[in-house]
Amino acid sequence: MALELSEHQGITLLSHSDDFRSHWVRFMLTEKEIKYQLILTDYEDEDLASLNPYNTLPVLLDQGIKLFNTTIIAEYIDDRYRQNKLFTDSPLERAEQRQYIWRFEKDWFLLADQILLHPDSMNAAQKKAAQIKLKDTLVSLTPLFQHFPFFMSDHFSILDCMIAPMLLRLHDMGIELPQPQCKAIFLYQQRIFNRTSFVKAMTLQEKNRYSKLIKKQ
Repeated sequence: MALELSEHQGITLLSHSDDFRSHWVRFMLTEKEIKYQLILTDYEDEDLASLNPYNTLPVLLDQGIKLFNTTIIAEYIDDRYRQNKLFTDSPLERAEQRQYIWRFEKDWFLLADQILLHPDSMNAAQKKAAQIKLKDTLVSLTPLFQHFPFFMSDHFSILDCMIAPMLLRLHDMGIELPQPQCKAIFLYQQRIFNRTSFVKAMTLQEKNRYSKLIKKQ
């Protein structure tokens, strides 16, 4: 289906209907109460290549620019629209946030992409190895969720926008965390998955697919 771009004033977001990176940006836009035009598409849309040579989603259009790296999209949104800041203004703390984002991309998202987006590229043994590695990483990092209501902070931040959509999809990835060891992660999931902006940012397909994990809005 061809992409139908309008003369919408403001942000246009090209998003997959069920994708953790797309959900991340939708979550962020909703949390910051930014109005935007949402266009649902998929990676095979022939018009996507004209906007993004890597054929990945999401893609953000605003003020004549096209952004297709999710981290860059997130920083752009937070810098341009200052309400409900998600990145800190402190250089030290912002560097720490960026480093966590980099670690999540390398340690979590790379494996999640392999399992969710490229299942045909792996045999059963490779998929099992990816699942075990991601599960073990999450179990080992459970203490990071224990002492604060949000990820490593008393305040909701860009890190929560980033990781919550991926955590929502753990079951779809075939990953079941052990209850006793990961209690802090389960409590964190309940807090974020029940956040109004988290649910509001979901597509109808996502709400139907993950209905057992979210509250009714």
